[in-house]
Amino acid sequence: MFYKPDMMDALSDYNSARYVIFGVPFDATSSYRPGSRWAPDAMRKASANFETYNDHFDIDFEDLFIHDAGNLEHYSSVDETLEELYLAVKPIAKDGKLPIMLGGEHSLTYPCVKACAEEAGEDIGFVVMDAHFDLREEYGGIRNNHACVSRHILDDIADTYVTIGVRSGPKEEWVFAKENGIKYYTSDDVREMGIKQVISEVKEYLGCKKIYLSLDMDAIDPAYAPGLGTPEPFGLTDIDVREVIRAFAPVSVGFDVVEIAPEYDNGISALLGTKLLREFIAAHAASER
Repeated sequence: MFYKPDMMDALSDYNSARYVIFGVPFDATSSYRPGSRWAPDAMRKASANFETYNDHFDIDFEDLFIHDAGNLEHYSSVDETLEELYLAVKPIAKDGKLPIMLGGEHSLTYPCVKACAEEAGEDIGFVVMDAHFDLREEYGGIRNNHACVSRHILDDIADTYVTIGVRSGPKEEWVFAKENGIKYYTSDDVREMGIKQVISEVKEYLGCKKIYLSLDMDAIDPAYAPGLGTPEPFGLTDIDVREVIRAFAPVSVGFDVVEIAPEYDNGISALLGTKLLREFIAAHAASER
């Protein structure tokens, strides 16, 4: 089911692992620039750049129990791929481990949230950083298109939902969000309020003990992450995103980084995505000490 494990500092076998990293090199519904299928291995390559020690959390990755399960062998069909991914994530969550997905496109988040929610044994919230609402019911005739992931998570899994960094979408999505009381913060909101105030409001709003946290890298301004499937200017800073991750990792039961398209830059986006993934693990591990 999985193949090619080689993330740096992922030194544990599956049985002893607390964190299970896996890639899903799938981008069949990409609507602008395909190429996120290359991101999992690009992130693994980028991981060799970083020291094992995180001074902010006083965490050394060599002391953590991290396993790289490799890449999921996917189908050409998005529906079959999502079903296979759900079946792969379900036992990881059931075994009490924290699944961390390297996408691939954003449609892949849905089965990960579903599996984590079922094993959490209680209602979980969904917090996503994304430039786009992704609230369409279908796009291009495909229900499980990457542009629809948040809508289906809202409809099927998580009643409590927050998106941070949104700044793009058709008028219908903005109207849907407002009419349905969906909690969102645009990137302009973040600049005007400050990320710490946004985090404080989100924590108060969530009202749940566990969440799934998803990072679509296009939440970040393309000045910081140019190698993306659907880059959108006027975005969040890398520090904004780091602060959100540090704040919500401790209550997260799953995490993903999606929509890096490494062929469109010189490795910057993969480096940043990998560093943010490491911040997530360090923040979560520190909360369990």
